[in-house]
Amino acid sequence: MAKVEVYTKFLCPYCSRARSLLLAKGVEIEEIDISLGGPKRAEMLARSNGRSTVPQVFIDGKHIGGSDDLAALDRAGGLDPLLGL
Repeated sequence: MAKVEVYTKFLCPYCSRARSLLLAKGVEIEEIDISLGGPKRAEMLARSNGRSTVPQVFIDGKHIGGSDDLAALDRAGGLDPLLGL
């Protein structure tokens, strides 16, 4: 199974949407809360080439993007292979 990391913020509806999609596929996610900023937010900005919106999703270290990007990847049939499903 792929390693899935998701940078999130408290009460973010887009984060909830991405989390729901991944959990529906039976994927274990490492959720990294950046609600208070700090070093984890800086880490997300560096890894996502400056994208500051949440969620930011990474699968096996590869930047997928946000909630819309994740959903589009799933619709195109590209998500399951990345997840190893």
